[in-house]
Amino acid sequence: MRQLIQTLLVTMLLSLIVPGEAAAQCKGFAKSLCKKELGAYLHDGNYHAAVLVEGEEAELYKTFYSDLEYRLVICSADGMPAVEFTVYDATGKVLYSNKDEGLAKIWDFRLESSQQLKVVVKVTTFGTRDQLPVSGCVAIMFGFKAK
Repeated sequence: MRQLIQTLLVTMLLSLIVPGEAAAQCKGFAKSLCKKELGAYLHDGNYHAAVLVEGEEAELYKTFYSDLEYRLVICSADGMPAVEFTVYDATGKVLYSNKDEGLAKIWDFRLESSQQLKVVVKVTTFGTRDQLPVSGCVAIMFGFKAK
């Protein structure tokens, strides 16, 4: 009985440590590999990254200001399926979807007025059901150019 309790405690501890370690590795992935995709755009200083499984979706809300040029970059770990992303305004209107652009990883844009947008990312699937789903880091990076 005592061994069972010790095993359960170790399992619980590992379940708390491993997700934190994965998140830290994912942030490192965003810093080292994805940031350079911003090119001449200045990074906004935030690293938005998470471990996602194929078929999984995540969303992020971010405020953008008028009179600035922005670049949004999506990058994912090697071996991951393509990532779809859609940008919505506050009313739910689609401003951009990379499905219309061959699953492009970069979108450059400028807004006429300052507003909060919702970015939804979805990891597509490889389409094989006989294998375990693939998981890996997906990062969303934002950069801007001052006018």
